[in-house]
Amino acid sequence: MKGRRLSEEEARAWAKVASTVKRIGPREASLPEFQAALEAGEAELREEKKPARKTPPRALSPEPPAPKVLVPPADRGREKRVRRGKLDIAATFDLHGHTQISAARALPGFLIAQQADGARCVLVITGKGREGQGVLRRNFLLWLESPEARALVSGYAESHPKHGGSGAFYVFLRRTE
Repeated sequence: MKGRRLSEEEARAWAKVASTVKRIGPREASLPEFQAALEAGEAELREEKKPARKTPPRALSPEPPAPKVLVPPADRGREKRVRRGKLDIAATFDLHGHTQISAARALPGFLIAQQADGARCVLVITGKGREGQGVLRRNFLLWLESPEARALVSGYAESHPKHGGSGAFYVFLRRTE
């Protein structure tokens, strides 16, 4: 430790204390004695036991895996056209009131129907949920990665505040061939 120098009085006090200290000696010196006692059966090795837990550990629900983004986000040009009103939103699908399962079942049907009608852009309202981490919002991108949706969706983007902001997404559909 770097610091100030000791005064003469402090140095004398330190020297007096240091002169009373006895060296412990090398740690290995007692090891051969212990080995001999162990072989003779005079000593025994004890395993340390950890105290048992009072309560079993809580099982945490597994987090859904992060989506491997195979459906690319929308290109900025198309997203800007929707925000400015140059590209119409053909339909809106509101997931409020849906359970996770019913929303996962209804979304592909909605996208198929809209693509069949020739829609190019739809608005899907997921809701924000608590602190922006709602179940439907969190799983929306996972649903877009399903094989059915990948064949229909060319891109997506978070919506403009006038369309729902972070609680809604523009979904851009592929053209039918």
